[in-house]
Formats: sequence, structure tokens, C-alpha cells
Amino acid sequence: MTPTSRHPRDLTDEQWALVGPFLPTLSRRPDRRGRPWREHRPVLNGILWVLRTGAPWADLPDRYPSYQTCHRRFQQWARAGLLRSILEILAQALHDEGYLDLDEAFIDGSFAPAKQGGSCVGKTKRGKGSKIMAIADRQGLPIAVHVESATPHEVTLVRATLATRFVRLLPARLIGDNAYESDRLDAALARRGVELIAPHRRTRRHRTQDGRPLRRYQRRWKIERLFAWFQNFRRLVVRYERFAENFLGMLHLACWLILLRGL
Repeated sequence: MTPTSRHPRDLTDEQWALVGPFLPTLSRRPDRRGRPWREHRPVLNGILWVLRTGAPWADLPDRYPSYQTCHRRFQQWARAGLLRSILEILAQALHDEGYLDLDEAFIDGSFAPAKQGGSCVGKTKRGKGSKIMAIADRQGLPIAVHVESATPHEVTLVRATLATRFVRLLPARLIGDNAYESDRLDAALARRGVELIAPHRRTRRHRTQDGRPLRRYQRRWKIERLFAWFQNFRRLVVRYERFAENFLGMLHLACWLILLRGL
């Protein structure tokens, strides 16, 4: 497709200019045999169509390259860590320009049922699935995502989620609901310069949180809004990818689009 015939949901020229240069250069065999590689831009748009609609790869419209080409290229990029690398470059650039605010951040998790099973899938009362952990900055933009089995409690996944952040600096404050209330986690994060803010459970006897830091908790709706944005990408509502790195790759692409949306 030429830029003039671009579908309304495809990447704009401005968005492509930000991510296209970081995709690998296409090459031909020295003997010039075989079919030439399809250009990255229509392939990426085809992958994003699957992300948005949640449809099977085989249902990819004819305006995109074949579904085999799009699926193969997606797996190559996801397993090589390329999608995450581009996300790190994009997020760090936005942070350096002042678009991401790490003065405070919000953490939460969401359950995604896994129809095909696979790695990072665990049993819960809601059935088998994976847990999507995410951290949003003060504006509600994603700065970290992590995929894990749905079995572990969210409080045990905080440090692993922080380790997957796309920016170099840690947030000054990390805000969560009472599922993250833990003296051990509080102390561990404090040693790294991060203040944990989470309301105490009702059964807590010795309370350490006063009212002033908890005022920040009122802005926790921003992480809930981020998960609502994720739900707009139908491929993330139910996990159909058998391999966890493929599902995480879809999550990284969703973060791409959310970060690019405001540019």
C-alpha cells in the first residue's frame, strides 16, 4: 500500500518515522534468487490489525501481506527482543523530553484466560490463564509490563515487574491497592529509593500509613484506565498465543501504540 492509500487504522507517516528506522534492514541473497522480502511497514500494519481485532492470523485482510509472512515476522521480532528494544528507545525518549512523569507510578494486575495453555499459564478460581502486570506513570502511560502465571499473588510480582520497566529510572513512589500492602515489600523498595503507598487491610492492627501519602491513592484510576486501553486491543483480552514471549510481544506493541498516540 502506498501512503496515500493508507487504511485509517494503520500507522501514520509520523508514527512510522519514529519506529521504522529501528527495524532491521531488508537484504537480498547475493545471487538475487528467491522472492524479495515484503517491506516492514505493511507487515507491521498487518500485525497491528491482528492485535486490534483479536482475529485469527488467517483472517488477515488482503490489503496486507500474507498472514504467514506477518506471523513469521512477528515471531522473529518478539523472540529477538526487538519489539521491547524499540519500546525502550521510545519510552526513554519520551521521558527525556518530559512526557513521562516518574514522580509517582501506579501498579496493578489483570487476568487473561489462556485458551491454548502454554508457558506462564496457571490455574485460578477463574480458570487457567496468565496475569498481566503493568505500571503506569503519573499520566497513566505504560512504563512497565510483565506476563506471569496467574497463580502467584500480585505482591510477589512487584519487583519482577519493576525490572521490566522501559525507562532507566525507578519511580519515586509506587501506588497500589491493599493487595500490595506488605512490610517486607515496603522495606525492599525503600532500599532502592521507592516509596510504596498502599492502604492497609482492615485486619491490620499496627498501621503505618497516614492520610497524607494516601491522598495519592485517589489517582489510582489511571492504572485502571491503562488496563481499559489494553482491553481495546482484543488480542490481549484472551491469550491465544501458546508462547509467553509472543503474548508479551503483543503487549509491547499495544504499549507502542499507546505511547505513540499522544505524539
